[in-house]
Amino acid sequence: MRKVYTFSFLLIIGLVLSQILPNLLGGNYPTFKEVTDALLYISLAFIMINVGREFELNKKQWRSYTVDYGVAMGAAAFPWIFVALYYLFAVAPPEMRIWENGDAWKETFLLSRYAAPTSAGILFTMLAAAGLRYTWVYKKVQVLAIFDDLDTIILMIPIQILMIGMRWQMFIIIIIAILLLWIGWKKMNSFSLRQNWRSILLYSFLLFLFIEVLYRLTTHFYGSEGSIHIEILLPAFVLGMIMKGDHSVVPSKQEVRVSNTISYIFMLLVGISMPLFIGVNYEALGSLTSSVINKIPMPSWNVIAIHVIIVTLISNIGKLFPLLFYRDRSLSERLAVSVGMFTRGEVGAGVLFIAIGYHLGGVLLVVSVLAMSLNLLLTGLFISYTKRLAMASTEKSIDKPV
Repeated sequence: MRKVYTFSFLLIIGLVLSQILPNLLGGNYPTFKEVTDALLYISLAFIMINVGREFELNKKQWRSYTVDYGVAMGAAAFPWIFVALYYLFAVAPPEMRIWENGDAWKETFLLSRYAAPTSAGILFTMLAAAGLRYTWVYKKVQVLAIFDDLDTIILMIPIQILMIGMRWQMFIIIIIAILLLWIGWKKMNSFSLRQNWRSILLYSFLLFLFIEVLYRLTTHFYGSEGSIHIEILLPAFVLGMIMKGDHSVVPSKQEVRVSNTISYIFMLLVGISMPLFIGVNYEALGSLTSSVINKIPMPSWNVIAIHVIIVTLISNIGKLFPLLFYRDRSLSERLAVSVGMFTRGEVGAGVLFIAIGYHLGGVLLVVSVLAMSLNLLLTGLFISYTKRLAMASTEKSIDKPV
């Protein structure tokens, strides 16, 4: 629980700092921003490599996973769609009629994608600590959470195409993505690479370095319009997939401590990376920015609080999608799986950071960050309820006459 509360606390602290540091650092802020963005990408790669290491499938029985992947897609899609539609039709003033603007749909659907992924790392740790490791609920949640993280990562590619258009550089990015997925599937759990925290941090740095060099070189030769920018989520995830895992070895305390520290730093940096929104003249900004959603006027904090609560509610209603499946299991087990998937964390924060990279901000970004923070604070309640449902189902099955 302490880890979850620390995530939320650091995200909010980072958000506060993001409003103070630009004025405090003055002319040095662009350099500070460049350094923190680099650290953010490296820490995101570290996290995604570890998520990929958790990804295990029996390839001989791949057909048995098709229903699970479909359920995971639905559990990722409905929160995303609900939040995007709420942003378009409820947050923006009706007189703006932003739903008539195609760019507003693209921007909103990119930003709201943060609501899709379940935090696999937080979820697995807390369910195991709750004594559910050997239950059907834990095993099913493990598969679904990894699949909806994967679905989020893959879907970022067409969303990226929508944002910047179908230029020749996008064909290269699509080819790279397909090649990475093919390598991940064919070579899953194949390579005996060193997997201590120092090695994974080194891999993360090298991935960032390669992507950054490629971006700067293509920017130099073709300009910013013709640059090739690969999001670090997919290559880092695939690198984790192809590592030969040994889950019989319990990670040392130092490994766990360093991994947690990097996750903490990541959440703080996500908060710090938020654009300035307090004291901003949105009417003046509207004439300077090409983003449609950035032009939505900032409401009062009371109204923002209401939006945060509603977004948190509807995003979790979308996560109840697994209730409609696995009818051979009890209702309490299916509900336990659904509620367990309410947890959000690093992957969703990574999506927010990517959205910021496309210069998306304003009230929708503020609501998204605060909704994620609220959801993190509620994680303990979600896991406690999941445990109660799973245990109740187990007791009923034991009490049944043979």
